[in-house]
Amino acid sequence: MKTRVWTDSARLLGAAFLVVVVTSLWAGLFSNAAGSGTISEVLPNIARNTVLAQASVVGGLANSTGIVVLAVLLYVVLRRVNNTVALVALGLWVIEAVFYAVMQLGVLGLVSLGAEYVAAGSPGSSFYQVLGEFLYAGVYTQGLTIHMWFYCVGGILWYSMFVRSRFVPRPLSVFGVLAVVVGTVGIVVQLAGVVVPIFVFLPIGVFEIVIGVWLLLRGIPKLDVLVEVLG
Repeated sequence: MKTRVWTDSARLLGAAFLVVVVTSLWAGLFSNAAGSGTISEVLPNIARNTVLAQASVVGGLANSTGIVVLAVLLYVVLRRVNNTVALVALGLWVIEAVFYAVMQLGVLGLVSLGAEYVAAGSPGSSFYQVLGEFLYAGVYTQGLTIHMWFYCVGGILWYSMFVRSRFVPRPLSVFGVLAVVVGTVGIVVQLAGVVVPIFVFLPIGVFEIVIGVWLLLRGIPKLDVLVEVLG
């Protein structure tokens, strides 16, 4: 019975990994709505793509919720490996989820501001640009960077416990650790004001998809492995 509960939790964990990947892509629709260029170009883009931007907010909130669920399930599965480390990792990912939710406030603010900016005739050098730059570059973009910091640091802890637990093939868990370590370096460089290419963070997404599918299909190891590893 106990093994069955652990197996069910692991499969739910796998599903949660995949849900977070999907909702993250959903929330990323905001980039399509905003387009590129200066804030004077971004605001009209958002005004023209209001529905898409609002849809991305729904995806962002779903992603924030999914992160919390994922963190709790990871804690349930990995707490016996090291309860203290699992609690710290849980806290880091809850903070990550909070920052992701705050980012959605920035998006909603930009939706309203974009509509007002266009209605006012898109004036140059006005408070619209100042406020828009704060919401876009400050709340949204920097919020995304900070949220990734908490993800990567928490991920190092979670995925290191996967290495120890042998719940998944060791090469996969080691790949997860390496992916978030590289991501952490990328975030530090990004916080220093250097643009980091997206491919630096792509291995994280690949890992989440693969481990999600693995846990969903395979569950946890056999009981004898659990007894050996977790005592």
